[in-house]
Amino acid sequence: MSIKRSGQWRSILLRHCLVLLLLVLQNIPHSPCQADAFTFLRSFSVRTKSHSSPAPFHRRTSSRLQDSLCNSAVNATSLDNLPAEASIAAPFISKSTRGSSTNNRRQLDLMWCQEEYCKDAVRERVVGHNNQIYLNGPATGQVAYHWTTRDDESAKSIINDSAKTDVPLNQQALPTVLLLIRPGDDDLLCIAANAVKKLTCDEKHSNVRVLLDPSTAARLKYYHGVGDDHICLFEVKPTPGYGSDLSSSSANSPRSSSNNKKLSATVRYDDIDKLVPNTEYTPDLICTLGGDGLLMHAGMIFQGPVPPILCVSGGSLGFLTPFRPEEMVDAIRVALGLVTQDEDCNILNSDNDKNGTGPKPHRDMGDNVYPPNMPSYPYEPLGKPPAAIAAPSAAGQVNGGDVAAASTQLPPFSFGRDNRICLSIRMRLECTVISREGTVRARYNVLNEVVVDRGSSPYLAALECFCDDVHLTTVQADGVIFATPTGSTAYSLAAGSSVVHPAVPCILVTPICPHVLSFRSMVFPDHVVLRCYVPDDARAVASVAFDGKHRQELARGDSVQIRMSPYPVPTINRDDHSSDWLSSLKRNFNFNSRARQQPL
Repeated sequence: MSIKRSGQWRSILLRHCLVLLLLVLQNIPHSPCQADAFTFLRSFSVRTKSHSSPAPFHRRTSSRLQDSLCNSAVNATSLDNLPAEASIAAPFISKSTRGSSTNNRRQLDLMWCQEEYCKDAVRERVVGHNNQIYLNGPATGQVAYHWTTRDDESAKSIINDSAKTDVPLNQQALPTVLLLIRPGDDDLLCIAANAVKKLTCDEKHSNVRVLLDPSTAARLKYYHGVGDDHICLFEVKPTPGYGSDLSSSSANSPRSSSNNKKLSATVRYDDIDKLVPNTEYTPDLICTLGGDGLLMHAGMIFQGPVPPILCVSGGSLGFLTPFRPEEMVDAIRVALGLVTQDEDCNILNSDNDKNGTGPKPHRDMGDNVYPPNMPSYPYEPLGKPPAAIAAPSAAGQVNGGDVAAASTQLPPFSFGRDNRICLSIRMRLECTVISREGTVRARYNVLNEVVVDRGSSPYLAALECFCDDVHLTTVQADGVIFATPTGSTAYSLAAGSSVVHPAVPCILVTPICPHVLSFRSMVFPDHVVLRCYVPDDARAVASVAFDGKHRQELARGDSVQIRMSPYPVPTINRDDHSSDWLSSLKRNFNFNSRARQQPL
């Protein structure tokens, strides 16, 4: 009898040692000996099943502990998920762990999954013991930038790169701005000539290198006497992997797959330098002097990464141009970090700003951003025009006789917030034309929209649309518009779509004159891949245009693939992205404008 009882206790002691061993093994991720240990535990439990002692309690304990360890190995959970009975075999576990709940022993892990890969979720998190899903913050926000000093390693790499070129290092260190001017406007050319002279030959401020295209440089030299020592030439060259006629070179594209049938969704950051235009100087800033079309032209030039763009109004509408021509020189210096502003909106040298506070927040009340019915902002009673606006007409424009009065009431120049310049990160669409055979014919990054329509055909366009390879709808209309949030106030707005804030990451799909009553505009998240296909039974071929340019014919069997581009267009805000956007809506489109209701 004593021999039998001693054998039972040896079995219990051996079981405790095995449990301690499993507790050690569970801390080793993906250990190959864990499965063997679990198998041995099962067989050992079967062999000792006939013993009559407190063994059933320990068998139950080891079984629950085994299940918990298995779940821990699979789900990568911690020791907090072990049952309370494990304290018998593991006395070193804390009391808080021994008292934890056993109802929820699994942890929820969230991931973001794309077409080819998954990664840990950034915004969504799991908190608490009951796997509550929690949003860590908004999906988007106001982006701002400021200039800092490079570290030692980056500075050494720049010096090594400068040794390979013929340009001295002190010349490479000059801040560089690319100036784009609307062609055919002599007034804007005169403004640009004066700006170039101030930027390149100013004793009070640091000089700036100005890049110009050859035709504009020749006109400035001939008509305004701007010498070659003030400017450098910038020649537009095609971006590798983008443009038309890619059938022969699509295999060498940075983002195409080996079989040219399925494009990669992963951004290859080692290829970014290859997408920058191959010029002697790379601009730190782009300044456009013209209208909204000039901004889209800058996006077409830089199909890859785009420097920050400062848009100066010189066109007819100016929805995306918040700066005035007389502010261009000061705005360029502030955007390049060469000067700062004091509390009175006076331009100061960056060397004099020893506290590093820079420009203070300032709202341009002259743009009438806020509606008059908000009590927190002052407004004039009915019957009088707002004090900050000089007699606007019904169309929102200043009458010809009041231009001088309006110029005297304009607010002082100011932009930026606490030495940081606000940006609108404007999403672009990467549009790829794929033939029936699967070869890539063309690829463009568009800022506003890509339009697939019937072209010159008298028949309705017959198109099949897909979202992530799931059939979306059959389009029987004049065409369909795939627009960005920036393009929501362009062609898509004229077609009846919604107006979308530029910071919203989405893709708009808007039909053009659909021959049906139930086809409405749709909004998709930015991670989806849309495809527009011309079926074989279509009456005629279709046509595609990218921001109104580079129109191509789509034969039967051809398709256009639309996805988010990894290279957005950053535009500099005068105040912030919401203030500039709402100001443009009210100033250009008279957004929600009507006579105010009289009080009772």
